[in-house]
Amino acid sequence: MRGDDARQGTGPRLRPGVEVLWCDTTTVQLGTDDRWAVRLSDLSPASARALMSVPRGADAPSLRRALRAEGVDPLEIEAVLAHLAASRLLLETTGVRSSPEELTWSLLTEDADPRPVLAPRARQVVRVCGLGRTGLGIAAGLAAGGVGTLELDDDLLVGPHDTGAGGFTARDVGAVRSTAAARVLHDVAPTVRTAPHRGGRRNGRSPAAPDLVVLVEHGAADPVRHRPWLRESVDHLSVVLREASVLVGPLVRPGHGPCLHCVDLHRAEQDPYWPTVAAQLALGGTRSRRGEETVLALTAAALATGQVLAHLDGLAATTHTGALEVRLPEAVPRSMGWPVHPDCGCTGLVTDGSAAEPAARV
Repeated sequence: MRGDDARQGTGPRLRPGVEVLWCDTTTVQLGTDDRWAVRLSDLSPASARALMSVPRGADAPSLRRALRAEGVDPLEIEAVLAHLAASRLLLETTGVRSSPEELTWSLLTEDADPRPVLAPRARQVVRVCGLGRTGLGIAAGLAAGGVGTLELDDDLLVGPHDTGAGGFTARDVGAVRSTAAARVLHDVAPTVRTAPHRGGRRNGRSPAAPDLVVLVEHGAADPVRHRPWLRESVDHLSVVLREASVLVGPLVRPGHGPCLHCVDLHRAEQDPYWPTVAAQLALGGTRSRRGEETVLALTAAALATGQVLAHLDGLAATTHTGALEVRLPEAVPRSMGWPVHPDCGCTGLVTDGSAAEPAARV
């Protein structure tokens, strides 16, 4: 497949990013994802050659010219174009599709226009609290994914154990994490806006509150850190790194699913010592200097980034009703879920008056 992706222009064209693959002299496959891949069989050899010669994202006139240049019968030309149109692989589209996000989301949207998904991300504000390997990985993923503003919350100093793949480097050791993280993020996504976290919250949601908060902690989630966001009706994702595993979730939507206290109540029903253990873990993990193992940090960062972006895009996230747990050495995510606990009362803390929706178990 030769040529550049589709540039400015209007009219029907092949979906940008779709690969055209040769199967045999009369069969061509368009796409590799089962959700939209189509295999055209019983083509003439001339049609197969023509389809293999057109650039990615070619428009309908270019396709016709290529088919005519190979001497394809006019009836077959129209049949090929009609089949591509019926398969939603040849459709009206406009604009540039150059970034990986644009190309991929042009495939996932009905009209091949990624702007309704990506443009709102640029207006979103996400705060990341805890900028070790995992937190910085999440922030970098969100910046690369198009989130416009990232508030960085971590006044610890970068240590040698914080350096790693795609994150802090040796030159950052000794710098404040939030300051060094801002440099890393601007290298990843030059247009991202970074800022220190904003304080001064009032009763009710502050006008300066972020759209979502990610809290990266060690050992156990600290309810003291989470409760203000619950009270102010700010969505927040918990990421907890443990000795050789990590929990990504829940992504708490105040008034619409389980909160961190719900999770603690469920766990206490199964383990009466959990409240005592959790308090010690939360106290010890708040200012932890424990390093974050590479595979766990990278996997947790990828999963958390995906969950946050899905949530910001208005899609259902797995962690809305539970968490994704990753354990070493297999590092394969598994789902766990919790409903709202009847004894929690978290829905009564929500200031906007919204009613809780019972969460289904994952």
